[in-house]
Amino acid sequence: MRRPVIGITCYVEQATFTVWRDTPAALLPYAYVEKVAAAGGQPVVLPPAGEPAALVGRLDGLVLAGGGDIDPARYAAAPHERTGYVREFRDEAEFALLRAALDAGLPYLGICRGLQVLNVALGGSLHQHLPDVVGHTGHCPGPGRFGDLPVTPVPGSRLAKALGTVPLPEPLPVPHYHHQGVDRLAPGLSVTATAADGTIEAVELEGAGFAMAVQWHPEVAEDRALFETLVAAC
Repeated sequence: MRRPVIGITCYVEQATFTVWRDTPAALLPYAYVEKVAAAGGQPVVLPPAGEPAALVGRLDGLVLAGGGDIDPARYAAAPHERTGYVREFRDEAEFALLRAALDAGLPYLGICRGLQVLNVALGGSLHQHLPDVVGHTGHCPGPGRFGDLPVTPVPGSRLAKALGTVPLPEPLPVPHYHHQGVDRLAPGLSVTATAADGTIEAVELEGAGFAMAVQWHPEVAEDRALFETLVAAC
């Protein structure tokens, strides 16, 4: 049996590697690749160039990875002073890719930015700087440092089943690195996990075959349950 082909979106940033310094590169933390492969999928990196939405018919599943902030104009907001790393070319490519994936019923797992793109694409909005809302920096404690806050899955949700917390979900510590989060929840989405401070940490698309997203970073967690659930859906 062949491995299902899982597309993973990526960054385009200045990078340093081997003998090259400050060179434009399409890049992705390798943890995403490792988790998809370990779960039984065949990872394929999708840069935001050309027409990635046209590749949906060649994929078995899609992971929309983390990254910089979405342009607030997409949810009719002025930019906050802490909103940063906005890449309009990535927004354009990923919003089109997500829409094509949802229209095709492609199994979808959004991670961090991937949850935010899903919410905004369907008509929701974002808190542009969570510390202003929750009063702490636990969701993003510092550059390159993951926070370790617990989230509580909603009983009966696909997320709760995937994480093995059925029938009585309890708070689970997960690695966080996000300074933005859901403000207005988009129509058609249901909340499937929250943090103790009320932050929405996971959502599912109601009535979809498989479309879920989490605000934390399961690619750096010890288990690979969410990736195995995605591969199984594929």
